Amino acid sequence: MDNQELQQVIAKAQEWLSETYDEQTRTEVQALLDNEDSTELVDSFYKSLEFGTGGIRGIMGVGTNRMNIYTVGAATQGLCNYLKKNFADLPQISVAIGYDCRNNSRLFSESSAKIFAANGIKAYLFEDLRPTPELSFAIRELGCQSGIILTASHNPKEYNGYKAYWDDGSQIVGPHDVNIVNEVAKIKPEDIKFDGSDDLIEELGEDMDNKFLAEVKKVSISPDIVEKHKDIKIIYTPIHGTGVKLIPAALRIFGFTNIINIPEQDVVSGEFPTVISPNPEEPAAMEMATKKAAEIDADVVMASDPDGDRIGVAVKNDKGKYIIVNGNQTALLFIYYIITKMKEAGTLKGNEFIVKTIVSTEMIAEIARKNNIEYFDVYTGFKFIAEIIRELEGTKKYIGGGEESFGFMPSDFVRDKDAVSSVALMAEITAWAIDQGKTLYEMIQDIYLEYGYSKEKMKYVVRKGKTGAEEIQQIMTNLRNDTPKELGGSPMEWVKDYSTLIAKNLLTGEEKKIDQKITSNVLQFFTQAGTKISVRPSGTEPKIKFYFEVTGDLNSRDEFDAAEAKADMKIDAIMNELGL
Repeated sequence: MDNQELQQVIAKAQEWLSETYDEQTRTEVQALLDNEDSTELVDSFYKSLEFGTGGIRGIMGVGTNRMNIYTVGAATQGLCNYLKKNFADLPQISVAIGYDCRNNSRLFSESSAKIFAANGIKAYLFEDLRPTPELSFAIRELGCQSGIILTASHNPKEYNGYKAYWDDGSQIVGPHDVNIVNEVAKIKPEDIKFDGSDDLIEELGEDMDNKFLAEVKKVSISPDIVEKHKDIKIIYTPIHGTGVKLIPAALRIFGFTNIINIPEQDVVSGEFPTVISPNPEEPAAMEMATKKAAEIDADVVMASDPDGDRIGVAVKNDKGKYIIVNGNQTALLFIYYIITKMKEAGTLKGNEFIVKTIVSTEMIAEIARKNNIEYFDVYTGFKFIAEIIRELEGTKKYIGGGEESFGFMPSDFVRDKDAVSSVALMAEITAWAIDQGKTLYEMIQDIYLEYGYSKEKMKYVVRKGKTGAEEIQQIMTNLRNDTPKELGGSPMEWVKDYSTLIAKNLLTGEEKKIDQKITSNVLQFFTQAGTKISVRPSGTEPKIKFYFEVTGDLNSRDEFDAAEAKADMKIDAIMNELGL
């Protein structure tokens, strides 16, 4: 950072020394200004938090690039202003507010409720932490115009976040997202109305829980199979988060009776004392649960992340070891089960559709194609899945949708990924497998045998702060300007650049338009051998993600280990070619 840019950061920070800010904030800002090392000062003030794929998310602390009552307050005030413009004809605008287990989540949610009230907007505030899918449901159930939840999903403990929702219960998409960003950008600290009346704040509690769980119960497809195998051994952990509130209850209303918990991880805590990262994608986060599973020979192990929208699944493989099922495989199990059971019941009418994200496995599309089910590819983020549902509502029937990052939505009564329904439905799928004399592990293998084998891996590169953001952008620029001619020994065939919405065939020169409404900073590479590589900077974390998918041959379960090893070698070789 040059001296002029540093002086701009210092000037921005000095504004936070005014009487507009509370004493503790002023003290912390002064300490940053007094520190000879300006790294933390720059990272805290060099930009303002903006809405990304998951709303705003950042490290907690003072500054425009940090989560605190002022950045949260500005977001809420900007949202208030936008709602009042959009719904000016309504006699009473209302919003629902949820929050998770993270440090300051309750503080931020209460502050937001007061701001909504001060702007004449009715705020329904959950009495205690609740899973994200219930917040989405509550917006729809109460007829709210918007909603927010305070959460940083599966990020490390120093993070918090703010996800904003629209009146259909989905996270905000265009044009509203950009318009709200513009409104927030206009907000000065003195514009934030912090002191609203409690008269416009109403608590939500058990009554909403019961309504939500009643809808969750309808997700069950095979209650007869659940009844037959209701005592299967299910281990579930909320990893210190909101899932503890409703997921065991969801399993019970499905009919399951043998739910084993991990007491240490039922403790609600923003410190996440038993894990380094509360992310069910990481084996370490599920280690206590899989260890317990080995002791009792559990049929399935499941976890949810802190805000109860992501599902982690672990199963026992053919060697007796519990392994985590990746997010693509989880989505495959759900899609395969839903379609198979609908076919058996004769309930497919021909107007059903599923949705996946562009970085998720192409196997989902293959299952859809072979069963004559329409499918849609969307950008990462369940708000784009919800957008498709909204557009097709009343004409076509949504039957499932997911993404590789451990998210699935088995029904449209919520409009965000839903670990509450998903955990219960995965338990049902486990029972279904057992009813056929299979394990979940064998069922995954059988899906590959029926629809074709593929293997996926994700690799991310972390680059923090302002310099990190610049490095990530340079990686994308280099890949655009110097596209590999081949990868994994196979010629590069198609390159899709979602920043221009142009797909180009490098072998023939053919170009075609990509069917997406908006651009996105994503690149995809497809080789002649069927390998797919997707590259995208994260919208919520300081990292760039590389997604790899390779295909292979599989003729029997006995060949599965060899196919896996071959695919791993192929992916590792491609990673090496890309310098990862």
